Amino acid sequence: MAVRKPYPSDISDDEWAFVAPYLKLLPEEASQRRHDLREVFNGLRYIVKTGAPWRWVPNDLPRWEAVYQQTQRWLAAGCFEAMVHDLRLLLRLAEGRAGEPTAVVLDSRTLQSSPESGHRAGYDGAKRKKGSKVHIAVDTLGHLLGLHVTPATTQDRAQVAELAAQVQAATGESVTLAYLDQGYTGAEPAAEAAAHGLALEVVKHPGARRGFVLLPRRWVPSLHPARRNACSRADA
Repeated sequence: MAVRKPYPSDISDDEWAFVAPYLKLLPEEASQRRHDLREVFNGLRYIVKTGAPWRWVPNDLPRWEAVYQQTQRWLAAGCFEAMVHDLRLLLRLAEGRAGEPTAVVLDSRTLQSSPESGHRAGYDGAKRKKGSKVHIAVDTLGHLLGLHVTPATTQDRAQVAELAAQVQAATGESVTLAYLDQGYTGAEPAAEAAAHGLALEVVKHPGARRGFVLLPRRWVPSLHPARRNACSRADA
């Protein structure tokens, strides 16, 4: 295979050593394999990093059809879910935590709409944005456990059941507590969380302070990267 000029999105040797076992659905010598698997994955990374259409995969990578079809096989086989689960476990162990969390953080953010998201766009009056709302569940180190996208008009409290189900599926039902803000208050979200084995703890703003206030147990890296030091160590 001819040596090509690398792209910034190419996977490193160390990364490939970790990723490769999850992606090899067939032996390397399988007769139907026509492209180098690492190069196919580099094609996928190029698309993800740049946001380019599939047909814009560079000509010195495998054809876009091959990258797309292999990506669909990986998705169908759950390769990325398994990879993320094991990586999260290793990172938690490296931090001195238990492999699976017992506490999570639920939050949301509103993203400005684009022509592609127009069919699901709504207006978020609190954020004064028209677009989509991303509902997120992370452990207290900021590792993603669940994600759900709705129109921006959707109330946060209405997504508790969906996020709780995703969290317990990802962790083997190890989570018992969820930290969240006052947008999730009410008997209905509490009951929906309880049905999945979660208790909800609302972290309230101090009443007398103005402006940005750093809330314990809620400001975690994947939601607010600049605030890593505010992570809670509440979970085992």
